[in-house]
Amino acid sequence: MSNARYETYEPPFEPPFEPSPRQSAVYAEPTYALPTYEAPTYAVPTYAAPAYGAPTYEAPWHEVTQPGEVYGGGGPYQGSAPYEATLLDVGAGVDADADEAVGGRLPRQSGRPASEGRAARRRRAGGRAVPAGPQRGEAPRPSEAMRPPEAMRKLVPQALVVAFLAGGTSAFVANDKAVQLIVDGKPRTLHTFADDVGELLADEGVDVGTHDIVAPASTTTLASGDEIAVRYGRPVHLTLDGQRRKVWTTARTVDGALRQLGVRAEGAQLSASRSRRIDRDGLALDVLTERTVTIMADGRERTIRTNAASVRDAVAEAGVTLRGQDTTSVAPESFPRDGQTVTVMRITGTKEVREEPIPFEVEKTEDATVLRGTEVVAQAGRPGVRRVTYTVRSVNGVKQKPRRVRTEVVREPQKRIVKVGTKRMPPSVAGADGLNWGGLAHCESGGRPAAVDPSGTYGGLYQFDTRTWQALGGSGRPQDASASEQTFRAKKLYVQRGATPWPHCGRRL
Repeated sequence: MSNARYETYEPPFEPPFEPSPRQSAVYAEPTYALPTYEAPTYAVPTYAAPAYGAPTYEAPWHEVTQPGEVYGGGGPYQGSAPYEATLLDVGAGVDADADEAVGGRLPRQSGRPASEGRAARRRRAGGRAVPAGPQRGEAPRPSEAMRPPEAMRKLVPQALVVAFLAGGTSAFVANDKAVQLIVDGKPRTLHTFADDVGELLADEGVDVGTHDIVAPASTTTLASGDEIAVRYGRPVHLTLDGQRRKVWTTARTVDGALRQLGVRAEGAQLSASRSRRIDRDGLALDVLTERTVTIMADGRERTIRTNAASVRDAVAEAGVTLRGQDTTSVAPESFPRDGQTVTVMRITGTKEVREEPIPFEVEKTEDATVLRGTEVVAQAGRPGVRRVTYTVRSVNGVKQKPRRVRTEVVREPQKRIVKVGTKRMPPSVAGADGLNWGGLAHCESGGRPAAVDPSGTYGGLYQFDTRTWQALGGSGRPQDASASEQTFRAKKLYVQRGATPWPHCGRRL
C-alpha cells in the first residue's frame, strides 16, 4: 500500500454516464460515528497506556467518470460506478492509523484510486477477497447496495471491546494509592498498589525488627493519602547513677532518648551532648543525675546538690578533707543516693604490745608399775609465751575496743606427761589388816577421800602430807588418789610407824 495520503490513477474507462434517479436513491451515502478513546494521564509512576486496535474503516469509493476525480466521503454521489466499501478485520493487526486513534485522534479515511484492481483491493483487506463492483459495461447489482449495514454489524462488537478495555484500565487506575512513607525521619511520597502497610514495607524493602515501631500497624489497610512512619530501634548501654543496663530507644538523639526512657535530665551530667545523634549501632551513655546529699563532719552539717559519682567526691565538694585514717559512715567509693546523710569519722589510733601465756597440753600414758587408780607425773608442763600487738582507735574522740593486728610466739609451751597405773592393788597388808580403818578415816576427814585441811598441807581420808604420801609410793597428791589406794598406803604407814602419825585419832584403830 502506498504511503501517500491520496493517490490518483488514470484508469481506462468508458465515457461517463449519468445515474438514474433510482440509482441515486439506492446508493445514498451512509455516515458512521467512530468511537474515540482518551488515554488517561497519570502522575508518578507513569504507566504506558495500553494500545488497542481501533477498527479501521475505509470509506466507500466509486469509480469516477473523470480522470483523477476521487470520492471525498460525505458529498453527493458522483459517477456511475456501483458502491463498494471495505471494512478491515480487527484481527488482521493494528496499523499506524489505529495508533492515532488510541492517542485521541480519529483514524483517517484512505482515498482509493478509481482504477485500483481486484488484486490491490485484496492486499488492502489483509489477504481476503473483497467483492468488486460491476465492471465496465455491466449493470449495477442492487444486492451490493446493502453492504454498509453489514459493516456496521462488524463495527459495533469492536466498539464494545474498546469500551471494556477502557473500563479495565479505569479499575487499574483506581487501585493506585499515593502515600507518604517516613523511614527514620526521612519522608518520601510514592505510589503503590499494596493492600496494607505490611505489604507496602515489603515492597519497599523496609525490614522491621522487634524493637522497631511502625505506625499505623502492619495490618492496617492502605488508602490514598495515608502517612506511614517507621522508627528503628537503637541499643543504648546506659549507666544511670552507677547502675548499668542495656535499653532500646527509637529516638535519634541523646535528648530524645532521655525523654523516651523517662530519665530526669535536669542538672544531670552526661557523657555525650544532648544533640548527639544515635546511629543504628547505638552508643554508650553515662548519666549522673543531680542529688541532695548531707555531709556531717566536725560537728557541722552541710547539705549540697551534687552529681558526684562517689561518696568521697561528694565529701570533697562539701569542702571536707579526709586525712590519715579518716573515713565515712558508708564506703567512700559507694554511690551517694538522693537524700542520703554521710558522717565523716575522724580517727586517731595507737599501738599496744602485750605478752600472753600459751597453755600447755597434757599427755597421759599407761604404766604397769604403778598401782591401778594411781597417776604419776613424769614431766611437768610449762606454758609458752606469745607477743600480741593491738591497735587502739579513737573515733571522733571515743575510744574503741582494741583490735589485734599481729601475733608473735616468744616461747613454745612444754606438754605435761602423766603415767596412769594399771597394776592391780594388793588385797591386804600383813600386820595391818583387821584394824578399824573406817573409824580412823571418819575421825581424820569425816570419811571424805578428797578432804583437805584449811592449811592445804594434809589431804585425803587419812590426812597425808604430800611428802609422806610420795614416800609410800604414791604419786601426785593423796586427795587425788582413790579411797582404796589411800587405805593401802595408810596400812603400809602403820606397819612402819604404828599409830604415831595420827596422834589424836590413832586410838580408834
